[in-house]
Amino acid sequence: QVQLVESGGGLVQPGGFLRLSCAASGSIFSIYAMGWYRQAPGKQREWVAHITSGNSTNYADSVKGRFTISRDNAKNTLYLHMNSLKPEDTAGYYCYADVARSGAPAPRYTYWGQGTQVTVSA
Repeated sequence: QVQLVESGGGLVQPGGFLRLSCAASGSIFSIYAMGWYRQAPGKQREWVAHITSGNSTNYADSVKGRFTISRDNAKNTLYLHMNSLKPEDTAGYYCYADVARSGAPAPRYTYWGQGTQVTVSA
């Protein structure tokens, strides 16, 4: 089995900075694409950012220029660096990863973390 565990959320003032982490562990052969979604109370889930195994990145327009997604393949860890935070960034942040389990490069499965809360408020 594979587990994703997020960390780094918390309460921050507008204009502040946070770094989220998502550590993958378990029976992993290889991790392919990874990314982040977020969901605020009463709102639909929103895709935030995506990074391929080759480090190509994409961002939602709402976070472009403020958030940076990165990964450390040696540590099986995904990051989301969030700058210039706004109250509208307040949400639960969830990471996902496309993983091939031990023994073979296929099939791939998508796993999700349990989420970490980010609150941006004065």
